[in-house]
Amino acid sequence: MESTNVNAAGAANAGTASGVRRETARQVKKGLQIRDVLLIGILLAAGAVLKFFVGTVINFGMKPNFIIAMYCLTILLIKPGIVEAAVIGLLSGAICQFFPGQPYINFASELLGAVAMCLLIKIPLEKIRLPVKTIACTFLSTLVSGFSFIAVMYIMYYSGADIKPTPLAIFMAIIFGTAAINAVIVQILYIPLKLVLKKD
Repeated sequence: MESTNVNAAGAANAGTASGVRRETARQVKKGLQIRDVLLIGILLAAGAVLKFFVGTVINFGMKPNFIIAMYCLTILLIKPGIVEAAVIGLLSGAICQFFPGQPYINFASELLGAVAMCLLIKIPLEKIRLPVKTIACTFLSTLVSGFSFIAVMYIMYYSGADIKPTPLAIFMAIIFGTAAINAVIVQILYIPLKLVLKKD
């Protein structure tokens, strides 16, 4: 009987220790790791290159922004918190300043788009298959970014700012087209990158 109690106590202590180790590991993993930061830089740079080349072909005042696809993909892969996602959005907005267009508006639009993506992927959708969730989250996040961009632009315009707003008809075509393309890009790249990076 005494031996049985000792074994049980030992098993309980081992289970407790294992739980502590798992909890400690979770705490250590909080925040961005070095490879996460590198991944953010690489993917945002890829988005900038794609935006540059497509922007030379399409120029209607407001161009497709494929940096959105890359930060959506980044957020899917590293699953950051809201603060980290906001930082990713602001970095994306800063990169957009190197391209022709309305200055500074991307800081707001990409901030909101990145935070939207972070919140959308946290919605429990176990019954929905991964491709549908990935496509839906990216599509909606792109719409959040696009609509917030156009909203800020028109607010600035009616406030007397010296800017030329994009006509709504052109905007609608570009933003929904960009959202669809971004959703496809993210879906194509997500699975192979997830496997290579061994992300959960």
